Amino acid sequence: GVSCDIVGGLWYITALSIGPFYENSLACATNVEFRPQLFQLKHLKSLSFFNCFISLRHPITIPGDKWEKLAGSLQSIEFRSNPGLIGQVPTSFGYLKKLQSLVLLENGLTGQVPTNIGNLTNLNRLVLAGNRFTGRIPDSFGRLKKLLILDLSRNSLSGHLPLGLGGLASLLKFDLSNNQLKGKLFARNAYLKNLTLLDVRNNKFSGGLNQPILDMHSLEELMLSCNPLGGDIMRLDWQSLQSLVVLDLSNVGLKGEIPESLSGLKRLRYLGLGNNNLAGNPPPKLASLPNLNALYLNGNNLTGVLKFSEIFYGKMGKRFGAWNNPELCYPIGSMRTRNAPYGVKPCQRGVTLLHPNSGA
Repeated sequence: GVSCDIVGGLWYITALSIGPFYENSLACATNVEFRPQLFQLKHLKSLSFFNCFISLRHPITIPGDKWEKLAGSLQSIEFRSNPGLIGQVPTSFGYLKKLQSLVLLENGLTGQVPTNIGNLTNLNRLVLAGNRFTGRIPDSFGRLKKLLILDLSRNSLSGHLPLGLGGLASLLKFDLSNNQLKGKLFARNAYLKNLTLLDVRNNKFSGGLNQPILDMHSLEELMLSCNPLGGDIMRLDWQSLQSLVVLDLSNVGLKGEIPESLSGLKRLRYLGLGNNNLAGNPPPKLASLPNLNALYLNGNNLTGVLKFSEIFYGKMGKRFGAWNNPELCYPIGSMRTRNAPYGVKPCQRGVTLLHPNSGA
């Protein structure tokens, strides 16, 4: 809806929320547009449009000028779920020096991300996800030292990561998933000690898992799947990531054996290692992870006898994946068919199952 405050003895509009966003939000007009009067609201702090610009037949663009008139007050812009909002982000957004939150989520915006968004040094939230942005991430983003959330996911961004992003030490959530970014993930001097979520799934990053990631001791969710990263998983010191809850390394070209040290990540709930080039026998200690409820080892070159207990298979069900490992088998023993691991063949000769208390 509309919020007003008294400034200098007079009432002024300070917040404008249009669309079915909050219970008290104003409904969108059928012919909604940006009117010149908007830029006369000189005390406006917050502007939101949710699901308003939806017509692809009659699309709307964000006005290219006049935003400087709101530079003295505007702290939050949120344009969310507006498929009929097209065109480029105006460079005049760069005048909004008081802006703390810029959310342009799931619209029809195109073109390159303006470099001068890097001038908005008070930003703590920058979300440009779910648009059709192209080109590189501006180097100027490295100046946004107050950022807590940076979400550029689901666009068509390309090129290498700017070095400066590794210096955003306040960052908590960093999502670059579903773009066409390439090169190494972070330079050696990257310092993201407070990061809790790193999601770069479905890009073209390469060069292995490097040390800066293992120095992110606050990480709870690390999702790197579907990148040609490569590297030997055994060489990494997983003990430094004790806060991990989600670790998704599926389809990243990993080689080597699965390290037993992963069983030291006691908070881990999801471990995805599927569709790599991993070899050897899966360490049975993985089953001792107290919170684990999904383990995917499918599509590798794992060999030998699975040494997890029947209790473990029963608990995990289809959330244990080891199919497409032709040389892997499970011991028949006394195991009930319903608890047999999905897609894994039984061993040819009689091999005893682990005692229920071991590795479950």
